[in-house]
Amino acid sequence: MIKWISVIAFCLLASPLAADDAEGRDLMAEALRLFMKGLMSELEPGLEDLNSLFQDLNAYHPPEILPNGDIIIRRKTPLDGVGEDGEVDI
Repeated sequence: MIKWISVIAFCLLASPLAADDAEGRDLMAEALRLFMKGLMSELEPGLEDLNSLFQDLNAYHPPEILPNGDIIIRRKTPLDGVGEDGEVDI
């Protein structure tokens, strides 16, 4: 990720130096647009996975640490098949 950020920063900083005329600026702008489009197409699947992970995390309450050291992570809505007393139907 750091590698991509440094490449983007270099492109943004180098563009005014490399583009002296309008045609050069247009070419640099088009190159940057294509670069960003390619970068987003590569990152999109990972970003979708990350988004689904955060949506899954919203189904749980924050973790609780019990006095004996156990950590409990409770669901906001219980699963089907779990009784009120905590028994699970198998």
